[in-house]
Amino acid sequence: MRSRPVLVYDGDCGFCTTSANFVERHVRPRCDIVPWQFTDLDALGVTRERAAYEVVWVAPAGAVDGGARAVAKTLLSAGGVWAPLGAVLLLPGVRGGVARGVYRLVATHRHRLPGGTPACAVSRRPG
Repeated sequence: MRSRPVLVYDGDCGFCTTSANFVERHVRPRCDIVPWQFTDLDALGVTRERAAYEVVWVAPAGAVDGGARAVAKTLLSAGGVWAPLGAVLLLPGVRGGVARGVYRLVATHRHRLPGGTPACAVSRRPG
């Protein structure tokens, strides 16, 4: 079992890389932040398709959360001013509606956002 959680993002996506770098420098969560292209996804229990589709949080015991829940867990792990925002993202009603919808909107259009390139486009949810 790992001692720290892992946040896995798409290292081929400029927007995702810029976001991960911002989180690492300014939010400072208590986790390892790694691009999926340079990690052992099998050891984390994450498929390549899922890692390309959404940001993924893997807890030390192996529980996996993706998308808005992964963002919330990242914010919670940072503590300080970030933790209340993470807690709000996990509230019933916010978690399933607003948080998931905003995350999906950003993820679907990440190739159009600053730093994004055609390589950032996400085609569909993994099966």
